[in-house]
Amino acid sequence: MSQTQATFGTGIAQCRSDFPALDQDVNGHRLVYLDSAASAQQPAAVIDAVARYQRNDHANVHRGVHTLSHRATELYEGARDKLCAFINASNRAEIVLTSGTTEAVNLVAQSFCRPTLSAGDQILITGLEHHSNIVPWQLVCEQTGAELIVADIDDDGDVNLEHLFALMSERVKLLGIGHVSNALGTINPLADIIAQARQHGIAVLVDGAQGVPHMNIDVQALGCDFYAFSGHKMFGPTGTGVLWGREALLEEMPPYQGGGDMILEVSFDNTVFNELPYKFEAGTPNIAGVIGLGTAVDYLLSVGMDSIYEHEKTLHAYLASQLASVDGVRLIGTAKHQASVQSFMLNDIHPHDLGTILDHQGVAIRTGHHCAMPVMKRFGLPGTARASLGLYNNSDDVDHLVAALEKARQIFA
Repeated sequence: MSQTQATFGTGIAQCRSDFPALDQDVNGHRLVYLDSAASAQQPAAVIDAVARYQRNDHANVHRGVHTLSHRATELYEGARDKLCAFINASNRAEIVLTSGTTEAVNLVAQSFCRPTLSAGDQILITGLEHHSNIVPWQLVCEQTGAELIVADIDDDGDVNLEHLFALMSERVKLLGIGHVSNALGTINPLADIIAQARQHGIAVLVDGAQGVPHMNIDVQALGCDFYAFSGHKMFGPTGTGVLWGREALLEEMPPYQGGGDMILEVSFDNTVFNELPYKFEAGTPNIAGVIGLGTAVDYLLSVGMDSIYEHEKTLHAYLASQLASVDGVRLIGTAKHQASVQSFMLNDIHPHDLGTILDHQGVAIRTGHHCAMPVMKRFGLPGTARASLGLYNNSDDVDHLVAALEKARQIFA
């Protein structure tokens, strides 16, 4: 078997056995991992691809004339090609490799917005956003005198589209919006939102961190201008991610950082920057991580994004119904269209206490504000308990969660 080949489980039901970390006990119980929205587990194929590179091919990419550098470059740039096809970018020059969604959003804030914004201009976001889709816009507004405006969300966790559309005007230069809420699981109706933004000439950045692992993404069909996502949400290594941008926009944007590999020629008087996408990729990249991310793409495609979506849609419906059957559970976020995330409260138990009790029973969930403090404030909560699903989860995991919640309820009763 060649270095670029990998063996995967066949079919969604067999996927769990592809993830070594899931084959363990925690506190004397089978591990039930329901925290994929924070970071998904990695299949053996990804772990092996990274280890194979480290053992056999480790060298710096680009410019090297020796064999190991050629191998590393081929694997690294091969991952870029896989990512290009995975989201249906028009060409590989539009795939900027980053450390994750956060860096990708900051890149757009500083390279696209900062040079063009001025006092009186606006950036529009929604009340659903992750901090990474809030703070970079606050910073660039402080730097330029522009204004950050926010569309409301309703009691179900949906964006108030009437309010969002009313805020769109010629003053708005960019809309930053999540594809899927990491706190509530809401799937935003991007097609309608982007079409409306287009009528006002508003550029659109989509935070796709929670979208890419769960559904087919076609950036050309979406019609947005930028799409950002992270490797560790999609079963790849941490410290990896992608900014997709329209080539014409990326060409006009100045570099975000300066250093090696983003240049063609440097003198003390002038620097000539590299071509796309390299002018945005300063310094030695996370080579091993990107190679692992390419293998994660292979893995997702081997399972099938349609199969993943249908599996998780069915499982989320089961999760929500089973949680609602527990006496004292209140679901936070009940949008009509949700993906793989469910926040909830159990009576007046603090989420951190609840998470600790569940961990004692081998159930891993996320507790707190989920880097979405404005969402928590909207619901009058300090935080929530959040169960999030991956392709490797099944109904047994949900049943274990419900049983653990019943035990927690009894303890606090």
